Amino acid sequence: MKKIKVTLAKSAGFCFGVKRALKIAQETSKNRKTIEMLGDIVHNETVVKQVQKTGIKKVSHLSRGKNKTLLVRAHGTSQKLINTAKRLGYSIVDATCPMVKEIHRIAKSQQSKGYSIIIIGDKKHDEVLGIIGQLKEKAMVIDSSKNIPGTKIKKIKKAAIIVQSTQDIEKILPVVAKIKKNIKTVKFFNTICRPTRIKQDEIRKLPLKNDIMLVIGSKTSANTKRLYQISKSLNKNTFWITSKEEINPEWFKKAKSVGITAGASTPDYTTKEVIEKIKALEANTR
Repeated sequence: MKKIKVTLAKSAGFCFGVKRALKIAQETSKNRKTIEMLGDIVHNETVVKQVQKTGIKKVSHLSRGKNKTLLVRAHGTSQKLINTAKRLGYSIVDATCPMVKEIHRIAKSQQSKGYSIIIIGDKKHDEVLGIIGQLKEKAMVIDSSKNIPGTKIKKIKKAAIIVQSTQDIEKILPVVAKIKKNIKTVKFFNTICRPTRIKQDEIRKLPLKNDIMLVIGSKTSANTKRLYQISKSLNKNTFWITSKEEINPEWFKKAKSVGITAGASTPDYTTKEVIEKIKALEANTR
């Protein structure tokens, strides 16, 4: 195999919110004994296993007990669940990303001013469920411009639109435009976080400059999925992998260059292993 130029996106890997959540988890594991978490701290299987090795338990439900700690994940959770945990005797350690917290603040503030809340995002995603769980009145969730409930939308007099932090702005704007046609008063808050914007800006350039693209991250990761979708639309030779084991040598036979990026929950060592595997393929075929 000929030498391949490898270009790694500057923004590849952990975002600020993930780094912060993992640091909080590590510090909490040192200072407290019984620590529980509902679901995964971030959407990456390797990272989740590492966190569990520190003694933090992933549970499916909360139970009464003394000296227990509930670690709230980076995606956030509902206020109802926090209240329930406190009632059962848990102390709370909140690892919710500050940027997600800001979305919570905006949603609550706008609802208190009489605006109906519309969330553009993945209906069953943890972050979206956490946003809904902050509100006293029901919010509407829209996942694409094709799934806008026309009859319900027209009944709304004024709305505040917020966005799941890892969405793609190019997919969001058509949804906002359609909503504005049906509701007289609309406030739009572009709450896509800065790390997501930077990653997506890079992924709109890298596929055009490279023969193939590798997007590294868990299949449960919303932000990784978005990176893959954008890259695939620009370069058909885009492959979504979770680790070096999924690399197919056939992909590189005619390639002179490969661009690589990684989702916000993907550890740097996973990306390094992928790059080393590509270099090993070169060495073994010379």
